Amino acid sequence: MAKSKTIFNCTECGGQSLKWQGQCPHCNAWNTMVEGVAESAGKAGAHRFASLGGSVAVVELAEVEARDFPRLPTLIDEFDRVLGGGLVEGGVVLIGGDPGIGKSTLLLQAAARLSQQVKVLYVTGEESAQQVALRAKRLGLNASKVLLLAEIELDKIQETLAAEKPRVAVIDSIQTLYSAALTSAPGSVAQVRECAAQLTRIAKQTGTTVVFVGHVTKEGTLAGPRVLEHMVDTVLYFEGETHTSFRLIRAFKNRFGAVNEIGVFAMTEKGLREVANPSALFLSQHSEAVAGSCVMVTQEGTRPLLVELQALVDEAHGGAPKRLAVGLEQNRLAMLLAVLHRHAGIACFDQDVFLNAVGGVRIVEPGADLAVTLAVVSSLRNRPLPAKHVVFGEVGLAGEVRPVQRGQERLREAAKLGFTHAIVPAANKPRQAIAGLQVIAVERLVEAVDYLK
Repeated sequence: MAKSKTIFNCTECGGQSLKWQGQCPHCNAWNTMVEGVAESAGKAGAHRFASLGGSVAVVELAEVEARDFPRLPTLIDEFDRVLGGGLVEGGVVLIGGDPGIGKSTLLLQAAARLSQQVKVLYVTGEESAQQVALRAKRLGLNASKVLLLAEIELDKIQETLAAEKPRVAVIDSIQTLYSAALTSAPGSVAQVRECAAQLTRIAKQTGTTVVFVGHVTKEGTLAGPRVLEHMVDTVLYFEGETHTSFRLIRAFKNRFGAVNEIGVFAMTEKGLREVANPSALFLSQHSEAVAGSCVMVTQEGTRPLLVELQALVDEAHGGAPKRLAVGLEQNRLAMLLAVLHRHAGIACFDQDVFLNAVGGVRIVEPGADLAVTLAVVSSLRNRPLPAKHVVFGEVGLAGEVRPVQRGQERLREAAKLGFTHAIVPAANKPRQAIAGLQVIAVERLVEAVDYLK
């Protein structure tokens, strides 16, 4: 079989060159030429005019039948929640995370459960077959029906997929695969893109669900070309600190479900265990009320979570006061301190301010603003917030408290967990009272601060 020719494509303008150049000759961009496979005219034309079902037919959008995609549950409820109900036929899932976070463990657990229903192929490129078998034995999994392939060459993996026709295929990991058509090393931009593109094509044509494991860079983003995330249907990230047992899996892209959905797990000797009540992880147990602690209700996808925010405000002894936020955006903390000074008359310009979200959770929504400011005020005044109070709301630069999404669900979750008072934006005040919960509605930040006096 003749070896495929390579060609270099510009990631900026799409221009092509027969040899690598530091500067694209078409758009003059630097360091944008990456290696790819040069297709023949006949093959390129076949790809251009081929479709998954055979010949191309133009239809009106109104004639297309809109139907839900059938789901294949993994029987791991938290994993299914993030996926949107389970795996979709022909879907491609990419899951990334730090080394040792539990990606392979979760997928091996899911593969063992799925193998009791359908045919599952587990392709390992990082470990030997013996290592995978030892992990399955250590986790106590019934993985006797899981088909295992220790291989990194793309052609052999494709042949196995064609011969076995599995319903689900796990590729661990996409960065270890290589195509003989390219001269670059495994893990390079060209290899990752080519291998992912070929396996994605197989998934769409055969209906096999393919799950990729992806490496991450030191910045926490998925390694490889950005097009890899565009190519797949679902992108999941594993989060959590390696020195704690709790893990979060978050959906950043999902063509078949909600984004920003999270699943919560605890790492045990027997693998990842689902956490039934995630809010309990993010709430500290204090024997008495402490200053600087404020409980907020955040919304992660369709799930409301109660998270405790802790603030420590102390006199600055250096030249410039410190601003440090763990689990929240540091720039937003600086902005909220300025709003607190301007519209509530509380100055922290000579104070060090430290903020932490308990349990290692990462909060990205602005609904934490009001809780952050009240935690800072509580620590600065050394006065604890009243017990059984929850807070949520976005704070604007003019000092107004803006509403947040799904306010009713947040309040019901707080009442279910035994909280009796809630400080919320006026626009989020429920029309009908919630049993056991008194709602304090505020329109301005100063009203919330005055309530704590």
